[in-house]
Amino acid sequence: MNDEPAEADRHTESDARGATRDGTDTPEHVVAAAEAGAVEGTILVGPDFEPTVGRVVVGDEGRIEAVEADDSVDPTSVVLPTFVNAHTHLGDSIAKEAGSREMSLDELVAPPDGLKHRLLRAADREEMVGAMRRSLRYMLAGGTTGFVEFREGGVEGVDRIEEAMAGLGLDGVVLGRETEDAMHAANGFGASGARDGDFDAVREATRAANKTFGIHAGERDPDDLTPAMDLDPEFLVHVVHPEPGHLDRIESEGFPVVVCPRSNLVTGVGVPPLRDLLDRTTVALGTDNVMLNSPSMFREMEFTAKLTDTSAAEVLRMATLNGAELAGLNCGSVEPGRDANLLVLDGDSDNLAGAQDLVRAVVRRAGHADVERVYR
Repeated sequence: MNDEPAEADRHTESDARGATRDGTDTPEHVVAAAEAGAVEGTILVGPDFEPTVGRVVVGDEGRIEAVEADDSVDPTSVVLPTFVNAHTHLGDSIAKEAGSREMSLDELVAPPDGLKHRLLRAADREEMVGAMRRSLRYMLAGGTTGFVEFREGGVEGVDRIEEAMAGLGLDGVVLGRETEDAMHAANGFGASGARDGDFDAVREATRAANKTFGIHAGERDPDDLTPAMDLDPEFLVHVVHPEPGHLDRIESEGFPVVVCPRSNLVTGVGVPPLRDLLDRTTVALGTDNVMLNSPSMFREMEFTAKLTDTSAAEVLRMATLNGAELAGLNCGSVEPGRDANLLVLDGDSDNLAGAQDLVRAVVRRAGHADVERVYR
C-alpha cells in the first residue's frame, strides 16, 4: 500500500507537547454535526449505500432528519457515514514500527512481556497521552469518529486514553484490561485471549455491571476459540483460524467478529476467512495496533477489498454500520434518526475524479487527502 500524499499531513501534524486538551487542536475541517444544517452532494444512502444526488437535512441536535433527492444539487461531493474503527490499541502509538519481521506474534504483543508491553511500561504518562492524541487526531481527520479501544495499563491506562480524547468529540468505547477495577473505570473489559488467563470472574463482573466484554480469539490458531466463546463475549476479535464447528457456533450464538487483515498479515498469522464469517454473522473492521499499522480505515478497507472475496459495499458496511452496531453507536448509515456523523469527500479530487462506481472508489482508492469535511 502506498503512503498517503503529503497533503494529508496538513490536517494532522502539530507539536504533541503543545497539544491542548480543550479541543482547540481539532483538525480545522472537523465540525460538530449540529452545525451541518444541510449537507449536499452525492449521498451514499442507507445500509446499501445507494448513490443519491440531494441533501442530508440535519437537526439542531445533530441527528439526521431527512435525506432528500434533488437533481439540481451539485453532485461533486460524496457524502457517506463516518467510520467506526472496531479494534484499536492506541497506547503503542509511542512505538510505531517497533520490532522486526522476524519476531513472532507473542514476541511482539503477548502479555505480559511482549515488546509492546515492555515499551508501554517504560513510557511516561505525558509521552503516551501525547502520542495517543496524535493518533486520535489522525483518525478524526480521516473520517473516523468512533472506535473500540482495548486499553492496557489498568485504571491508569483508562485515565490516559480519556485524557487523550478530551475535547475531540470522538465516540470512544474504551475497554479496560488487566483488572476488574479497569473494567469499572471504562466501558467494559477487553481480554487478551483465553489462553492468557482465567477471565471467568471478570466476565461475570462485566456482565453484572452491564458493560461490554470483548476478547481476542483464533488469531494464531483455533485452540482458544471455544474457551473464548464459552465466556459469552459481546464480540470476538481476529478469528483467523476458525474450524467448521467454530463457524457453526458463531452463527448459532450470534457472536459478532472484528477482523484486522493488515495486522494479521504483518504478524504472519494468516488471513481471516471473511466470506465464511460474513455469511454467518456481523463482521466489523479494525486497524489493531498502531505499532504495526496506521489507524487509517481507508487503508484497511482498500487492503481488505483487494485481498479478499468481498464486495465494496460489504467492506464499507464493515467499516461503518457494522462497527457502529457492535460499539452501540447510533451512526454508521445515512438515514433519518441516525446521528449525523458524516464524511464528505471531494469527488473531483485528482484521485476520485472520473470514478464510475462511487462505492468502489471510496473503498479501494479514497484516502485522507480526499477528505473535505468531517461532521461528528
